[in-house]
Amino acid sequence: MTNKPIVENLSPEFKDFAPDLASYTNDILFQRVWLDGQLDSKTRSIVTLTLLATLGNTEQMPFHLETAAKNGVSQKELSALCTHLAFYIGWPQAMLLLNRMASIKKSPLKRVRIFKII
Repeated sequence: MTNKPIVENLSPEFKDFAPDLASYTNDILFQRVWLDGQLDSKTRSIVTLTLLATLGNTEQMPFHLETAAKNGVSQKELSALCTHLAFYIGWPQAMLLLNRMASIKKSPLKRVRIFKII
């Protein structure tokens, strides 16, 4: 199984401030872990999004949502993931992921209104 490489353009400031972390990110995480053939890229993206939603880590979600799309995760699969996660990690966390999906430029979704005030 061949996994797709991940390319993250780390800022020069980040590389200067935390050169070891920058190296670990590019050389170990994205070159060794993500390219390991035991899990395919699509599965890794779904697992990563699940963990980010569970932890409430919204900062990393846009990057990983775009990566998931590149790895073949469809909008229908992301929608099903949000529904599935709602029962395991709670509605607020699942809605957080759904709203992050909607905030990405290329997303066909608009920000989801959770409740309509009447």
